[in-house]
Amino acid sequence: MGNIVEGLVPARLGTGFRWLLASSWTSNLGDGIAVAAGPLLVASLTGNAFLVSLAALLRWAPPLVFGLYAGVLSDRHDRRRIVMAADGFRAVVLAALVALMLTDHLTVAFALAALGLLTTAEVFADNAAATLTPMLVHRDDLVIANARITAGFLTVNQLVGPPIGAALFAAGLAWPFVAEAVLVSAGVLLVSRLVLPKQETPATETPAGAWHAVVEGLRWTVRHPAVRTLSLTILIFNVTFGAAWSVLVLYASQRLGLGAVGFGLLSTVSAVGGLLGTGMYGWLTRRVSLGNVMRAGLIVETLTHLALALTRSPWVASAIFFVFGAHAFIWGTTSITVRQRAVPTQLQGRVGSVNTISVFGGLVVGSMIGGALATRVSVTAPFWFAFAGSAVFVALLWRELTRIAHADAETPPAPATD
Repeated sequence: MGNIVEGLVPARLGTGFRWLLASSWTSNLGDGIAVAAGPLLVASLTGNAFLVSLAALLRWAPPLVFGLYAGVLSDRHDRRRIVMAADGFRAVVLAALVALMLTDHLTVAFALAALGLLTTAEVFADNAAATLTPMLVHRDDLVIANARITAGFLTVNQLVGPPIGAALFAAGLAWPFVAEAVLVSAGVLLVSRLVLPKQETPATETPAGAWHAVVEGLRWTVRHPAVRTLSLTILIFNVTFGAAWSVLVLYASQRLGLGAVGFGLLSTVSAVGGLLGTGMYGWLTRRVSLGNVMRAGLIVETLTHLALALTRSPWVASAIFFVFGAHAFIWGTTSITVRQRAVPTQLQGRVGSVNTISVFGGLVVGSMIGGALATRVSVTAPFWFAFAGSAVFVALLWRELTRIAHADAETPPAPATD
């Protein structure tokens, strides 16, 4: 058993990181359960398509609205306590939700409000949690540490959690939310065991308002060439990704001839591909530079859109999703590591929140483009748009990718406050 633990989480990463990893995996299992149970709950309370769609809206709106402020809090206050407070609040909301279910007083309005509050609290918890790894782990071990955290997200949040959530919901409306409350509470207890080094908070930040602090984080990102380029890459590639993936359910049915079960299996195949990426990530990064890993990843994503635009075969599409799943894990872990190495500790929260805005902002813009193209042209038009846009951007960015991967070599100090 000790050998298994050592292989999974080497002792050199430290006891603190093991507590953090256990908390991350536990909380992510609860979040994965909610991915399936939340929409099912709303759909069980109303047949109104608009109200059902709000459940999806409430999953991506909070990061856009609160992401930057969450970064300010992470940089100004005890990050461990922020995670504990945010997840503790989620446990309270879940308890109230379960109580209303058991007493037959739950309305669709409260269910939607609860889902919005849960996602909002998760924004603050996730932003603060993402800053803890570089505080606990030596920079040379950030690759493996982030790989383990991302592997847990992929496995329990995307692969294991949703089917458990659906099965628990079938057994009784309240069960998945009881399970999520227990798991989130356990995550709070685990992260409470962390002992962090003293968090540096520059004196120049203390009197400044929240907006001033946000601007400071944005200014640092813009002035750092590598991190700026990384944020721009994430924004652009989420526009193209969002355009294609926003109509994926229509693509699966109209282009591939798949039903609801087949559509669900595409996500499962992608998650299994991510597990392959998990297994080979350490081997890959020991042999290939991070710059070339990122170059290869962007090529894979570009060709994914082209291949899906061309194929009509569910089997070929499944193979494409498998490869894409491996790419998504490898790219995501690499980009997190590059950013953590480059950004000063006192700015990790705010620069990380800029990354969050880039992710969700790109997805929102892309989904609007994809919907318009699919409506006016064809269901494959968003994939052709994604391929063309990605190809152009890869060509423009090609030389910059090596610089991104070595961002830590050119880290400037945090800018002085005006």
